[in-house]
Amino acid sequence: MQIHPLITDSKTLSDFCARIAQSPYIAVDTEFMRENSYWPELCLVQVADPNEAAAIDPKAPGLDLKPLLDLLVDNEDVLKVFHAGGQDIEIVHNLTGKTPHPMFDTQIAAMALGLGEQIGYGNLVDAWMGVQLDKGARFTDWARRPLDKRQIDYAIGDVTYLIQIFPKMLDELRKTGRGDWLDQEMERISDPSNYENDPQQAWQRVRIASKKPDVLGRLKALAAWRETEARDKNLPRGRIVKDETLADMASHPPRNQEDLGKVRGLSATWKTNDIGARLMNALAKHQPLSRDEMPDREPRRPGLGKDGALVADLLKLLLKIRSRDINVAARLIARTDDIDALAAGVREGLSILEGWRYEQFGRDAVDLVEGRMAFAVKNGRLKMTRTE
Repeated sequence: MQIHPLITDSKTLSDFCARIAQSPYIAVDTEFMRENSYWPELCLVQVADPNEAAAIDPKAPGLDLKPLLDLLVDNEDVLKVFHAGGQDIEIVHNLTGKTPHPMFDTQIAAMALGLGEQIGYGNLVDAWMGVQLDKGARFTDWARRPLDKRQIDYAIGDVTYLIQIFPKMLDELRKTGRGDWLDQEMERISDPSNYENDPQQAWQRVRIASKKPDVLGRLKALAAWRETEARDKNLPRGRIVKDETLADMASHPPRNQEDLGKVRGLSATWKTNDIGARLMNALAKHQPLSRDEMPDREPRRPGLGKDGALVADLLKLLLKIRSRDINVAARLIARTDDIDALAAGVREGLSILEGWRYEQFGRDAVDLVEGRMAFAVKNGRLKMTRTE
């Protein structure tokens, strides 16, 4: 494989993208910093096809990333391969409003191949290539320039091995007939709605005990205000105001800006400064949460109760058995809320009652709940047995 020098000019990047756009698949990874900012700061992009690989410096003066971004989000003929790509996809979405498509995530594929629920990239490379990666540059400051050769080599390694692992995983998935199992998961990850931060929905991420419309209306106004402040200043939300402080002000609102000096978690200067004035202005404009937006007072699904909780425990035990038997991560087969719903009597709208999940787990789960299956120990091994 040809490894190119760090790409820092637009023509070299355009030519590189034109060549790899002829490949059926490419591997993609990014390096970024986000500890001190609202928006992740893109510091490096690594891309490889089976023949060549390069790291691209998005911080290089005058570099036009459009050919690369177009390849990622508009070229449906090239499959984009990531490992644990959620944050990489978020960055692309921030830059384009779109997500890479079609895409493949090797961490999710590893779940279908029995390699655990969240295998790290280093362990993936070790498992498939027998190579132990040098992790010395893992905690580097990717925003600092110049980058040295060791940093660039480390970063490119994230795609040069990935591009070799992907076809091996694909072959194994085909042999086991599990490739189709992943289609739904890959589409879910690439759904752009997962990466949109609507300020008017930001309140839903803040934990608060009260379910009163007026309190939640204040929380909605405060959370939207914080989201806007964080974006405008490019600071993490918690640097503006922490969640606990938002919830406290929603429950016990300050009567005037002077009271902000008494709020735990705020600086005393807020009682006179501009940001405090903007907070109070947002609070003054709040409206009680509408009935349509109110969280359900009663669970949408039936409550478990004591017996239902025991049934759910039995279903989770069944899940462990099926996960072991077919060598697939339990997390890929079923979610806890679906198991709880099945134990509570729900029989519609559950992913475990559809497609391959039903064949591998859901059918036996329903039979267990409805008394047609039971647990048995044979030769010291826990198994399921029919009760008829």
